[in-house]
Amino acid sequence: MVRLNKKKASLFLLLTATLWSTSGVLIKLVDLNPFTIAGVRSAIASLVILLWMRKVDLKLNFDRAMASVFLAGTVTLFVLANKLTTAANAILLQYTAPIYVALLSPFLLREEMSSKRDWLGISTAMLGLVLFFLDELDPTNFLGNCVAIGSGISFALYNIFMRRQKDGSPITATFLGNVLTFLMTLPFVLASIRHITTKSAMVLLSLGVFQLGIPYVLYSVSIKHVRAIEALLIAMLEPILNPLWVFLVFGEKPGKWALVGGGLVIFSMLTHSLTYLERKTRK
Repeated sequence: MVRLNKKKASLFLLLTATLWSTSGVLIKLVDLNPFTIAGVRSAIASLVILLWMRKVDLKLNFDRAMASVFLAGTVTLFVLANKLTTAANAILLQYTAPIYVALLSPFLLREEMSSKRDWLGISTAMLGLVLFFLDELDPTNFLGNCVAIGSGISFALYNIFMRRQKDGSPITATFLGNVLTFLMTLPFVLASIRHITTKSAMVLLSLGVFQLGIPYVLYSVSIKHVRAIEALLIAMLEPILNPLWVFLVFGEKPGKWALVGGGLVIFSMLTHSLTYLERKTRK
């Protein structure tokens, strides 16, 4: 077990959020089928995670299997969304995951929403979600927004099934989810091998190693050494930095209503999570 002091753990989480935020710009740099990108990225990331783990507990129960399946769905749909809509829409709509966690928790976790602030936060986030579709969207962008919402739902279910595991290992489920992503997309990867240029190969390597693999390892070793609120605030950097990098490189700007909706989503997620942490502290 890696021992970290609080300062170093916070720096690791800061680096994690920054590396995760490069997904939008890197995905848009690769001119390949999104399923190929998702598969190769996850294959490389799983190798990085395996090198860190050294050995893998392959014992599967229902909850670990479902967590792996929904993680595979999350990373695949997220790459597809980045190819169909703006990077800002893709990442911000994925961050609607807490909405679905809150709505599904009574059924899958037996956790009821016990506060009016819970419902206010969810309602605010739902309003933000609707605003994304008020911009003038062509059919491709509209589909991309829907795929991004699908990624958010899948991410919510991944988190729910991870919480259902009393002895669940996030890094193990993450490894298995990335392996599953590669296996699901293998036909696309094989069909695209001859079209992978040197530039694409370098970007895919960066996606697998620096954008996905190393951040997962950093997250797994540092998350236990900081307070939950600190981890939450650091994680909020990702949806802010992701569109910024894409704007600086490609000049891609989200629509005005998407910006307003994204702001509501981030605000509601932050306030809802803070309320949840406050209740846990009082218990």
